[in-house]
Amino acid sequence: MSNSRILIFIVAYNHEKTIQSVLSRIPETLPASGTEVLIIDDASDDRTFDISTEYPENRDFPFKLTVLYNPVNQGYGGNQKIGYHYAIEQDFDVVALVHGDGQYAPEKLPDLVAPIIAGEADAVLGSRMIEKGDALKGGMPYYKYFGNKILTAYQNLFLGARLSEFHSGYRAYSVPALKKLPFDLNTNDFHFDTEIIIQLMLADMRIKEIPIPTYYGDEICHVDGLKYAWDVAKSTVVGAFQKRGVFYERKFDIEAEKSKEGLYLPKLGYESSHTKALGAVKDGTRVLDLGCASGWVGKALKEKGCHVVGIDSGDASPDGVDEYIRADLNTDALPVRLQEFDTVLMLDVIEHLTDPEAFVLRLADEARKNPQTEIVITTGNVGFFVVRLMLLIGQFNYGKRGILDRTHTRLFTFNSLRRLFTQRGFETVETSGIPAPYPLAIGNNLVGRALVRVNSWLIHLSRGLFSYQIFMRLKPLPSLTWLLNEAKKHRR
Repeated sequence: MSNSRILIFIVAYNHEKTIQSVLSRIPETLPASGTEVLIIDDASDDRTFDISTEYPENRDFPFKLTVLYNPVNQGYGGNQKIGYHYAIEQDFDVVALVHGDGQYAPEKLPDLVAPIIAGEADAVLGSRMIEKGDALKGGMPYYKYFGNKILTAYQNLFLGARLSEFHSGYRAYSVPALKKLPFDLNTNDFHFDTEIIIQLMLADMRIKEIPIPTYYGDEICHVDGLKYAWDVAKSTVVGAFQKRGVFYERKFDIEAEKSKEGLYLPKLGYESSHTKALGAVKDGTRVLDLGCASGWVGKALKEKGCHVVGIDSGDASPDGVDEYIRADLNTDALPVRLQEFDTVLMLDVIEHLTDPEAFVLRLADEARKNPQTEIVITTGNVGFFVVRLMLLIGQFNYGKRGILDRTHTRLFTFNSLRRLFTQRGFETVETSGIPAPYPLAIGNNLVGRALVRVNSWLIHLSRGLFSYQIFMRLKPLPSLTWLLNEAKKHRR
């Protein structure tokens, strides 16, 4: 611990009665040479700033003390942003958040920062709920206790977490971890604490909890409980469902260090666009996979004895294809002859093209030379009921996944996709709806597969409303040249 630089960051607002007590309770076991105490007074109406700056004058305070003052009140979250920015600018290793009202025990600071210094965690949350009954014994009002428990259970459910408490303001962060989070985009309000936990989870950072004592005195609570609960519930839903492509907020877009392959995972083992496509391809045939991405489908096709040629714009050849050709479908002519293939796959490709009409016309010119080649295409259904509900409440959010993936340039319904192909020389062999890939979102388990089955049943009621994706098998209409040649072959 002696080699780590620790910032004890105290947020203060109208805490003239308690701020000195908080300072006096900071343990001297923390290394004096590497520890600094930062107080940021958030435009208090009382003498919090003066009392804080006067504190070390008549006392043997072992730590460097810096006291700052916000000329305009920034709010609980806004004040934290400034403190964490200070920690980053001054190159600290750990920053611990303490409240100036004394509600959280400064005596626990060594325990709070220890797991981060030891390299065991990226964030440590002090929890009043780990030890059963301690919160109530410490004076937590019943309405706050049960509200805390209910909100935490709700958040654990949506975020797939197991925290005992989301709502403690006593916490420590690794400063290198904070550098990776866009916390500056978070709210300035009290649910800032919830949003930064969601960011940590989305970034797959390690969160540890330690038990802390509960103390409720005569401090004034500035939190509107109902508004706070609503804000927490809303942020939790947005953070959780952003991964599923339903919502998008820049502050929860935290996947820069994850593999791009994670955006294109296999959807096998349940009804999906991948299993439908695999079922449409005969064993031992030649397949052209346009936009083969990571090669998951190609790998499954090779297990069926197929010869797979993949085309994509990436430099690296995926493992799941026999041959790989680098080409940009937006600009390059098809570098192969379609008549050499039995099936052409376009799985979730058409929506990424800048000019789908021009591409389909080029595809038709080539495909109609051999009308035996089948085209299999999947794309998102913009008429999916979730998108319609979002439109109903005035939301149309592009994100990183799903139907409204922000890399999509064109959106389709069943009718518009069919017209795109039939008006350019194709006929439809099969059209069907595909349920949402729930197993990708919540795991390939009993619940995930059950939701797929329910979604499939709903598709039978209304294909346009409940299909997450559109599946089509198409045949090119024979060209006049092909028909004339056939007529010549069969003349008497």
